[in-house]
Amino acid sequence: MKRWLFWVPLLVFVLVIGLAAGGLFRPADRAVKSALVGKALPNFTLPAILPDKPALASASFNDGQPRLINVFASWCVPCAAEAPQLAKLKQAGVRIQGIAIRDTGPAIKEFLSRNGDPYEAIGSDPESSVQFALGSSGVPESFVIDGRGKIVLQHIGDIRAEDVPSIIAAVRGAR
Repeated sequence: MKRWLFWVPLLVFVLVIGLAAGGLFRPADRAVKSALVGKALPNFTLPAILPDKPALASASFNDGQPRLINVFASWCVPCAAEAPQLAKLKQAGVRIQGIAIRDTGPAIKEFLSRNGDPYEAIGSDPESSVQFALGSSGVPESFVIDGRGKIVLQHIGDIRAEDVPSIIAAVRGAR
């Protein structure tokens, strides 16, 4: 009867190794999802980063028109990669507002001249305070906002060609 007790430590060791190996082969979801999806935009007012683009304020999102907020930066390589998709969204009638993170006017102007300008307005968020208030953890990141100022969808990372139809559908469904 005491013979089976000899195997208990070995079985525990094998179990621990099996659990550790299982965790190594199943990657964790590292995306930080916003807790504000389904809730109203936080109150904010951002100054314009370019003289020819209006500033951005949360109050402007209560006009009955859904739109996309795109959090981006001129120094962000994936932001440049998503530029053609933002152009497609604009061509499809999606209104796009930008929040420029930790950036300067000249750098944003150069970025837009190289990659295209789909934005109706671009607010400057030099300390990332609005970015963090939205629950965004990086750039690029986009949010579909309904006509009453409620966040209905968060898209983490760059928008790719296969994402465009679902974002258009989300904006149309947010009317």
